[in-house]
Amino acid sequence: MATPSGYEDRARRQIHEWKTPQQSWFDKTMDIVSWPIDKAGQALLNTPGMGPAIQKACSGILSIINDASQWSVRPHVILGEYGRLGHRNIESLADIYGLDLSSVDRAMGWLDIKYEGIALVEGATLGGTSVLMPAAALAAIPADVVALLALNLRALGEYATYCGFDVSLPSERLFALNVLALASSPTDASKQIALAQLVRIARDVALKKTWQDLERHAAVQTAQKIAQALSIRLTKAKLAQVIPVVGAVIGGGFNAHYTNRVCKSAFYLYRERFLAEKYGVDEIEVTVETALTLEPAYETEP
Repeated sequence: MATPSGYEDRARRQIHEWKTPQQSWFDKTMDIVSWPIDKAGQALLNTPGMGPAIQKACSGILSIINDASQWSVRPHVILGEYGRLGHRNIESLADIYGLDLSSVDRAMGWLDIKYEGIALVEGATLGGTSVLMPAAALAAIPADVVALLALNLRALGEYATYCGFDVSLPSERLFALNVLALASSPTDASKQIALAQLVRIARDVALKKTWQDLERHAAVQTAQKIAQALSIRLTKAKLAQVIPVVGAVIGGGFNAHYTNRVCKSAFYLYRERFLAEKYGVDEIEVTVETALTLEPAYETEP
């Protein structure tokens, strides 16, 4: 078996460090700053009829958003990008595993900058509207959350495809949803749950386990739980933007911040899975114990 290059060794260490981060002084400061905003969003979320209606609108169509976003990713265009970079032998997704990770990183380029820029523009609209027309901003929340999820699912589809994964597969759709859950996790406990699920799916795929009908059924149930958790977390953040003063400060920042977290997670997780396809399942570093089932107890804040 081939041995990892120096570039791939460095990437492996960076991935492991990312999975076990030390909270910086900036992170601690942001936790303090975010606390009153989170509480303000929670207060609006608890308003009778308001929060549940918005959550239902967002969570009810997540699977449709996932399908549509992944279908919009065109593998042949990405394979063509490898060709333009001089890799003429890349004719299928599986061929990508014959490349060094440095070539994959070069092909991906600055995906995070592209998607964060789009998210910033989209999110700024809601933030600006909240200053002049709070009621209109409130009505726009479901559409804004849907747009944010669609954008990030498409970003995940691109990261996955550049790393050689077929986003039309059920396992890949579920993996993408878990990355969204990880990026939205408000506590260390919920992050550990999401990571355990991601490790489980990544190892199953690397071991070429068959995606049986039972697992597909579990995937549907899991997707519903993820949808519920995501709708609550993102709706709460968006409700805070409706508060005139807070919304003016946040603007499009939340969308860009969330997209940054999604893209960063995708960058490390899909590259780790790329290395696992090349060198074996042990490349997937188990920071947390692998989940025993595909049905996680994702916390759903009241």
